[in-house]
Amino acid sequence: MKLIIFSFLLSVSVLQAQNENAYKDGEWLSFKIKYGWFKASTATLEINDTIYNGKKLFHVIGKGKSVGLLDVFFKVRDQYETFIDAYGLPHKFVRDINEGGYKKHKELYFDHQKNTVKVQDFKHNTTDHFEIEPNSQDMLSAFYKLRNIIGNDDLKKGQEFNLNMFFDNENYYFKTKFLGTEVIETEFGKVKCLKFRPYVMADRVFEAEESLTFWVSDDQNKIPIKIEAQLAVGSLVAELDNFKNLAHSFKIVVD
Repeated sequence: MKLIIFSFLLSVSVLQAQNENAYKDGEWLSFKIKYGWFKASTATLEINDTIYNGKKLFHVIGKGKSVGLLDVFFKVRDQYETFIDAYGLPHKFVRDINEGGYKKHKELYFDHQKNTVKVQDFKHNTTDHFEIEPNSQDMLSAFYKLRNIIGNDDLKKGQEFNLNMFFDNENYYFKTKFLGTEVIETEFGKVKCLKFRPYVMADRVFEAEESLTFWVSDDQNKIPIKIEAQLAVGSLVAELDNFKNLAHSFKIVVD
């Protein structure tokens, strides 16, 4: 479930100054997640200022949990954390998940000067080191990088973006395509969105490479409004249902 929620968080490697951030300290986003007709999970993303290794960074925490009947038969308690600098680069990434009894707890420490990452696996009590591509992201930091680099005026339909990412002890190269703008209905009213299609691996989770679509607000915030995933079994929809402390005004389309 957590891979589907965060797989859309893709980006290109372009640096932006901190005063141009699409987000700020205290931002909080909440999502409801449906599998077919059933509300299966909830997820939140929050960001706070912090000091890490003597540096002022953003500390992002993403949480997901099952609800309703799913919580009875397949309890999910996932937590992801990333510590990112003013340029959107991750310094530390935490993945602590419990999905129906399947547990994994890893912490990644990035060294972007040496292009290496240290991976501590607490479940297996191991520590490994890997080489990474320049400006590599983790699966959560990529979302915040993306929000800062997407321009509202210079996007062209069909434009493709690329990202270096490190996940599960491997380097990945992702491609995301801009599909255009679309006004969609939300709990807050009609919202003009930018629509994207990240290319994912067709496997036991996703039905095909083009199984994932996401919409972000077409304003300075670039917050995710909706995510759709066609899965190997069924479909999933995640929608924004609450937010607090956005850095910029949130625009609603008035007919």
